[in-house]
Amino acid sequence: MEKTIEDPPTSAVLLDHCHFSQVIFNSVEKFYIPGGDVTCRYTFTQHFIPRQKDWIGIFRVGWKTVREYYTFMWVTLPIDLNNKSAKQQEVQFKAYYLPKDDEYYQFCYVDQDGVVRGASIPFQFRPENEEDILVVTTQGEVEEIEQHNKELCKENQVLKDSCVSLQKQNSDMQAELQKKQEELETLQSINKKLELKVKEQKDYWETELLQLKEQNQKMSSENEKMGIRVDQLQAQLSTQEKEMEKLVQGDQDKTEQLEHLKKENGHLFLSLTEQRKDQKKLEQTVEEMKQNETTAMKKQQELMDENFDLSRRLSEKKMICNALQREKERLEGENDLLKRENSRLLSYMGLDFNSLPYQVPTSDEGGAGQNPGLVYGNPYSGKTTFPFQLEGPSDGICDHTLEQQQMQALCLNCPICDKIFPATEKQIFEDHVFCHSL
Repeated sequence: MEKTIEDPPTSAVLLDHCHFSQVIFNSVEKFYIPGGDVTCRYTFTQHFIPRQKDWIGIFRVGWKTVREYYTFMWVTLPIDLNNKSAKQQEVQFKAYYLPKDDEYYQFCYVDQDGVVRGASIPFQFRPENEEDILVVTTQGEVEEIEQHNKELCKENQVLKDSCVSLQKQNSDMQAELQKKQEELETLQSINKKLELKVKEQKDYWETELLQLKEQNQKMSSENEKMGIRVDQLQAQLSTQEKEMEKLVQGDQDKTEQLEHLKKENGHLFLSLTEQRKDQKKLEQTVEEMKQNETTAMKKQQELMDENFDLSRRLSEKKMICNALQREKERLEGENDLLKRENSRLLSYMGLDFNSLPYQVPTSDEGGAGQNPGLVYGNPYSGKTTFPFQLEGPSDGICDHTLEQQQMQALCLNCPICDKIFPATEKQIFEDHVFCHSL
């Protein structure tokens, strides 16, 4: 793996959340020869804007997160994105940092947030093959294989239509999931704000309650002192009343002192009454604060219940999405089996999948030109043109034709250019056929 001063920005984003169509890779070969530098060419789409920390990595096919890159190169930012030539860029990977095995790899464009914005077709690092096999089949076998191939193509088209429908459902589910996630994040943010606000209000109330308790304790202490003072004054008053009964005709100063004590006792009683009223007000304030705290706790519980319900609904959506993804993967596996079967049948017919000439149907006959990977065009779009003409046993083969077939049995006929080689020059014939695939 390439060692650089600074590792690229990565993330744990899964494949479902990536957007592979914003950067398009061009001119990607099916395999690259080991020991040479590899040039990666790519094109930005109209609405994609590259950033400074974007990078292109080589990933082994089957990767799950962008942390599984084998090597990478930083992206060069174009000067003017409005220029058409600026949207077509390239980077070069040095041979020293490239993989040495023959596994399948692909280019991936990753932005500075660690999200994949484009991926190429798979390719290998291996030398060119030096062997091609010529398979000779009878006319009946060719017709049987052709009929089987048509049936497989029909099944393949049905699977493709089903796959497109599943992809559309998956896309809708992804959009709905993204919307639910945004709603969940919004509710979580609101919940956090409310929790913070409730906590601050609770701290404020606790502080105020503590102050009120301290004041209440002080008032209680003073009330006790005043009660003791009142008891003392009442005791003094009783004593003085007894003395007054004994000294009805006593000193005038004693009478004035008694009146003064009565007035003082009245003031103290009024003060005690006011303190009791203040104490009742404090108790009412404490009760109101307790009720407000209970209301806030109920509201917080309602928000937590709503958050739990949204989480449960999100889990259900994720389970449905995972089931659809597994169904998609199963259909893709069946599609790959059909493709391999088609390739095997073509090889069995003696036809090269990549180099055989074929006639592309016109736009009135279908869209076969839109898929150059099919040897005989799109089998679902109308008439299919083959590079050879089949003849049935009912055509009436003459003696001259039988003689030509006997001559061809002793010769090797090139399926590409119809050049004939003697049977003794088999090696030359194989080299000639191999040259067509270069």
